[in-house]
Amino acid sequence: MSTRSRFPHNIRVWNRGTMKLNPIWKLVAIGLLLLASVIGSFAELDFGNCERVVKNWADSSSSREEHVNNDKRSLKDLLFFLHVPRTGGRTYFHCFLRKLYDSSEECPRSYDKLHFNPRKEKCKLLATHDDYSVMAKLPRERTSVMTIVRDPIARVLSTYEFSVEVAARFLVHPNLTSASRMSSRIRKSNVISTLDIWPWKYLVPWMREDLFARRDARKVKGVVIIEDDNPYDMEEMLMPLRKYLDAPTAHDIIHNGATFQITGLTNNSYLSEAHEVRHCVQKFKSLGEHVLQVAKRRLDSMLYVGLTEEHRESASLFANVVGSQVLSQGVPSDATAKTKTFRSEASVTISEPRSDKSNIQNGTSEVASNITTEAKSGNMTVKTLMEVYEGCITHLRKSQGTRRANSLKRISPANFTKGTRTRVPREVIQQIKLLNNLDVELFKYAKEIFAKEHELVSKKLISTSKRSIGDLPSEIRSVFGEMGDEKLWKLLPVALILLLLFLLFLFVNARRRRTSKVKI
Repeated sequence: MSTRSRFPHNIRVWNRGTMKLNPIWKLVAIGLLLLASVIGSFAELDFGNCERVVKNWADSSSSREEHVNNDKRSLKDLLFFLHVPRTGGRTYFHCFLRKLYDSSEECPRSYDKLHFNPRKEKCKLLATHDDYSVMAKLPRERTSVMTIVRDPIARVLSTYEFSVEVAARFLVHPNLTSASRMSSRIRKSNVISTLDIWPWKYLVPWMREDLFARRDARKVKGVVIIEDDNPYDMEEMLMPLRKYLDAPTAHDIIHNGATFQITGLTNNSYLSEAHEVRHCVQKFKSLGEHVLQVAKRRLDSMLYVGLTEEHRESASLFANVVGSQVLSQGVPSDATAKTKTFRSEASVTISEPRSDKSNIQNGTSEVASNITTEAKSGNMTVKTLMEVYEGCITHLRKSQGTRRANSLKRISPANFTKGTRTRVPREVIQQIKLLNNLDVELFKYAKEIFAKEHELVSKKLISTSKRSIGDLPSEIRSVFGEMGDEKLWKLLPVALILLLLFLLFLFVNARRRRTSKVKI
């Protein structure tokens, strides 16, 4: 009986205990709900604030550009080359723009931050890695803009490769401290170092520090056996591509870099709101659409949009759209035309130790010594401009190839070629696409613009050729008039071959006559 009486009593005590604990658990549960609610509210508030910031920026960008002259196909007083890194812009700068413009016509420039008077007399060309925000310093209504766009996958891979290439040059030094001290000591006031150029002033020191750390680790280990020859995943020698892509530096500078540069939102921007807008877009992907639309409108308004992947067609389009207009804008003095030559590319490359610097300078001086410009002289035409461009890029690529080989031999067996890019795993390629979703869409749009402009220029050239035929005598014109455009273009190579055969016949016949005279 006593046991039964104690049992219900224990139950009642336990129930009372439970009743006493219930309010505490209820308070905890209510607290968690309130915390979740507060966190959710802050998230909504954060998104709402970001949405307002991005939309305000997009609206103000659109309103500023509504008043700009819509005649985009006419070259204005100032040409601004918005150079997106790793798109082939250096080739255009050295082999086209410096061919077309005198040094006196080039605006004082800096690939880090630009400080110049846009009202400078005869300032007609600005080529820089500065983003679109520099337009705030330019006479917008008198400025034409051009750029080159590249497939985001290739651009990101090329950025990684170039970061490694430049950083590897410093491995001639015994340690990182020595490399850093020497690089700052040998800079000259009239030379632009790669370490002064955006974005390399961030990417190269980052990669340089990593290369020295891995070299020191190999020294500690002693003999290091590298089993895999994939340069994108050679962890003993350099930072793997996967780690590079995931780093905060890459997220802030590389991913969607073309879109942010064309919209003026890089970490090198002149806009005070650029940092906030960029980070809002990076945090909330849906807000990227506002930035993408601004970027598309900017491309629409540009005088020229080239594609790295369509190299030959892009060069031809540039020569006919931009080059032809520059050539038609007057002729400089005879002295200027005769003495104007390509300046050495060494002025925009990183200073190196004497052992390798001589090789690099020899390669670039070959460009300078072998190609003398005739720009804007009476003899220069679009055709000759293209011929000189082809000769220039041959020498330029040779010097760049020599420099790359000298740099990468310091991290051998790591090496980057077109073939090695096939070693990048498919999931990494997909990762690059996702991280550069805005650039992927912008590249598609750039291809549409390029196709339309290419078709327009092609039609104009055909129309010009028809007018040339119209200047021929009526008998010849009637023959050509019966032919379609396609038949006419197919006949042209045949006519050239016949002309060459005729000239060869005259040459051989003339030699026979001279020989017969000697025998007599």
